[in-house]
This record gives sequence, structure tokens and C-alpha cells, in this order.
Amino acid sequence: MSFRKPTSLKDFLLHILALIGSTVLIVVAVFYVWLPISTNHGETITVPDIQGMTVNELEDFLGKRSLRFEATPDSSYSPDFPPLAVLRQVPQPNTKVKENRKIYVTLNAESPPKVRMPKVEDLSLKSAMMVLKSYDLKLGKVKYVPDVFFGVVHEARMDARTVLEGEKIAKGSTIELLVGDGYGNTTFQSPNLIGLDQEEAEVAIIGSGLRVGKVQFTSKSQAGFGAVDTVGSEVLTYRSISPGAIQQQYPRPGRTIKINDLIDIWVYKPDSISNASTILDNQ
Repeated sequence: MSFRKPTSLKDFLLHILALIGSTVLIVVAVFYVWLPISTNHGETITVPDIQGMTVNELEDFLGKRSLRFEATPDSSYSPDFPPLAVLRQVPQPNTKVKENRKIYVTLNAESPPKVRMPKVEDLSLKSAMMVLKSYDLKLGKVKYVPDVFFGVVHEARMDARTVLEGEKIAKGSTIELLVGDGYGNTTFQSPNLIGLDQEEAEVAIIGSGLRVGKVQFTSKSQAGFGAVDTVGSEVLTYRSISPGAIQQQYPRPGRTIKINDLIDIWVYKPDSISNASTILDNQ
């Protein structure tokens, strides 16, 4: 195909217009016909959420969706996921991508890394919890042990044994703490409440650093008053008591107890006594 040389200005302008038109047609054909066909323009795939899936599940799952994956050299560890499970992914879920796009995944380590047990003894419970969290350790049960200082950590335990400061343990391990109860080992004998009226008995319980437990009523008018015989054994002598008096208690008088223990009492309340109002009360 040959082009004749323009012989006039008109011919020259026609040549220029033809050249421009051809260029426009080529650009339109490339960008709006050939490229969309060759790149599947407008056909995208929504990236699924694969967090928590294991490597063995990924290939089949993504293959059915025309996607691929590649594990990054980085690895992390989370006790909330199984080994070799996906912790992070790029692109993020719900991102639109082309077919055969590669999804980059960060996998959970096959075994948890080791950390050194931090010092938690003599810390407050709140401080110890923060320290454990900063070391990626989990707080297990909190057990209270006798101590006059409330909330102070005595010991850290794992798998029913003491964990020593500086000991290497798996990240994510569950640590049980033994914490002071604020009462200590102070023990004394249970006060004798038999024969006291209910109000006097409750004042005596609270004044001794104890707590009032169950309050029950009984129709028994006889109470056993304890006395020690010549050989040191307790002998009960039964006598009548007034309505509203303590007929029985638990623990019994003289038993070993400690501060903040509960004392249950039984109050003598004859069947003839009623708290319901009568016709005389209304006059």
C-alpha cells in the first residue's frame, strides 16, 4: 500500500486528519476491546476470609475459587489458633482481585515460643495480671491462702507445680496464682452463744471478727450448756431458755475457727409466738 505525496495544502490536511483518525481507532481498539478481552476486564473475585484455616485446607479451598496462596517467611504465635493456621492475610477479606491472584498468609508457629517466667511474687493481684499479659501468659484460677495482706501474690503455679521466676515456659501457658486472703492464720475458739438472745449473739459474732451465717428457728426450749469434767471432756447440761435465745450454734462453743468464719445459729421460737398482727394490735 502506497501513499501519494500531497500536492496541495488540502491534500496535506487530509493526510493529517487520516493519520489522527487511525491513531484514535488504534487506541480505542487496544484499550476498550483487546485489553478487556485479554485481562477479563470487569471479572473480579472477592477474597474470602481464610483466617484460622490450616495449610492443608488452603490449597483446595482457594483453588476452587481460582486463587493461590503463599506463606510469608514471617511467623507468629497465638494460642487461640492451631499450628500452621492462618493468622493474617494480604489482601484482606472482601477485597476484589483478578483470577489466579496470590494471597499472602502469615501462619501460626507449629510450637509456641518460650518465654521466661516473670516475677509475680509479692506483687498485687492486679499488677501480676498485667505482667502475665505483657508476657503473653494467661491467668488461670486465683486461689486465696491465709495471709494478713489481702491480694498479695504468694506463688505462681502451672500444671500443679510451682513455676520459678526465670524458668522457660511456653508462651500462652496458663498460670494459677496463690493470693493472700487478708485474714492470715489467726485462729481462736468459737464464742459461746448458747442462752444469749439473738441480738446479743449477733453482736458477739461480729465483734469477734466473724460473720453471721444461717439464722434458723427451732421450737426446742432446752439448750445444752457445756461444762468440762475432771478428765477434760465436755459435758452438756440441758436447761430451759427464754424465747428468742440461742438454742444451738455451729461451730459449737470452743471449736477452733479463724477470722471471717461463719457462725450459724438456731433461735428458740415457741409455736405460740407469732409475728402476725392480731385484732388487739389494730385497736
